[in-house]
Amino acid sequence: MATVQVAVWVVVLLVAMALVFDFLNGFHDAANAIATVVSTGVLKPSQAVVFAAFFNFLALFVFHLSVAATVGKGIADPGVVDVHVVFGALIGAICWNLITWYYGIPSSSSHALIGGIVGAVIAKAGTGSLVSSGIAKTVLFIFVSPLLGFLLGSLMMVAVAWTFRRATPSRVDRWFRRAQLFSAGAYSLGHGGNDAQKTIGIIWMLLIATGHAAASDSSPPFWTIASCYTAIAAGTMFGGWRIVKTMGQKITKLKPVGGFCAETGGALTLFLATLLGIPVSTTHTITGAIVGVGATRRASAVRWGVAGNIVWAWIFTIPASAFVAAVAWWVSWRLF
Repeated sequence: MATVQVAVWVVVLLVAMALVFDFLNGFHDAANAIATVVSTGVLKPSQAVVFAAFFNFLALFVFHLSVAATVGKGIADPGVVDVHVVFGALIGAICWNLITWYYGIPSSSSHALIGGIVGAVIAKAGTGSLVSSGIAKTVLFIFVSPLLGFLLGSLMMVAVAWTFRRATPSRVDRWFRRAQLFSAGAYSLGHGGNDAQKTIGIIWMLLIATGHAAASDSSPPFWTIASCYTAIAAGTMFGGWRIVKTMGQKITKLKPVGGFCAETGGALTLFLATLLGIPVSTTHTITGAIVGVGATRRASAVRWGVAGNIVWAWIFTIPASAFVAAVAWWVSWRLF
């Protein structure tokens, strides 16, 4: 009886850790969702976080759990996953999130979690227990999502410039201050739909590993879904102010029309990835879109040095979180 109670408490602890990660994910990535709308002056920071958090939670009723299925069943063989693997994955992801938040680096919470799962699984059972197809499409979209964001953001900017070429700058600014509310809402909806599902996926993985859910289930328990969307919305409410400045002003200076185009390009990319069940980085996506918008004016409008530093953070995210996760798995396995 005591052993059963301990096992239940372990599951409860790991679920709580997963929700902390989800909260940090929202806290960390809130900047990506609100940076453009704040930097253009369309919304005050306090208004923007509430606005973004609402759409984060609204995604609960919009998107199918395709990304959750990929994370829960499509990254590692479910038979290899146990509480030690989940613990290692969460520690790896949370540590990398905290480090990059502290230094104001807009890295990917999503890929930190994927790296954590990969590192813990390799430490336990080697690379043969990874699902190559799930890893491949996730890694592929590390490159595709910012490129697609860049392409859609720049195309939107060119299309808008051509459509409104006869309008006065003040009128364009006034129109797109209103339009940016729709684009920011769409981006926050895509952010919630893709990112909350990653935490749903790892909790689902844990429930399958501990016998609280079956691998054949089409979805996890509803409490898992609702709690993850609530956690990411709460994280967004508190915001990641260290990163807002980098995303909103350091890469390129944005006006409302540019913010609208960047958010719309980013939102379309997130919708596509979520539909395909691919866990992508909202950071990668919106950064690519912002750079695309800036580059349509002139190449010098983009601070390529800042963008380059962000890319280096992307490159190190998966291996760094994987290493921390492998160490955390080893410590957990040895002690417990």
